[in-house]
Amino acid sequence: MTYCVAMRLKAGLLFASDSRTNAGVDHIATFRKMNVFELPGERLIVILNAGNLATTQSVLSLLRQRLTHDGASLHNVGSMYEAAELVGRTLKEIVARDANDATLGQGVDFGANFLVGGQIRGEGPRLFHVYPQGNFIESTEDTPYFQIGEAKYGKPIIDRVIRYDSTLSEATKCTLISFDSTIRSNLSVGLPLDLLIYRADSFAPAAPHRVTGDDPYFSKLRRGWGEGLRKVFAKLPDEDWFSSGS
Repeated sequence: MTYCVAMRLKAGLLFASDSRTNAGVDHIATFRKMNVFELPGERLIVILNAGNLATTQSVLSLLRQRLTHDGASLHNVGSMYEAAELVGRTLKEIVARDANDATLGQGVDFGANFLVGGQIRGEGPRLFHVYPQGNFIESTEDTPYFQIGEAKYGKPIIDRVIRYDSTLSEATKCTLISFDSTIRSNLSVGLPLDLLIYRADSFAPAAPHRVTGDDPYFSKLRRGWGEGLRKVFAKLPDEDWFSSGS
């Protein structure tokens, strides 16, 4: 399993992913879930993935292979919509290639989800969630973020904090707390994390930051969040019916 978050805010884009994959508690490995496709000054496209590891790796390998071939690629599509469409088509192609009666009969799930975001010169930053079926939806000001993978543990903090006009600093802090909550509650999500922040219209070279267990800022956030929750909880009033013993 894995956990990935992407946000499209007024200030720009944020992408974050863990790096754990597992096929049972005795088979755990680390794989990067963040992939960057960029042409400096012209476009930045970031893809996060969750789901069947063989499927996601095949999709991303094919997308990279086709960068140098004739035809549509992430280096020549005219919009982020077309980029999401290309990822969806490639996903359907891989699933159709690998899924057959024998594998499906063994209960193999070839499904995968992708978060595709970035900016191509001529339009603003955009973010899409590509589903296992190859179709997709786009983020809006009302729904400025998407999650894939083990999302339920980190969703409450994001729902309470993040708005379209949230700053990238606020988004970074909230995202890391979301990952901390998920890691504490689910062993299938783990460090290190990959984090990338992109300011709208900057077309700056991608500079992902890897967050490890000894990252000073992440450690400070984890400690402060845990202590803060305990302090707030201690100040909450008890119900009268509880104190009266009824």
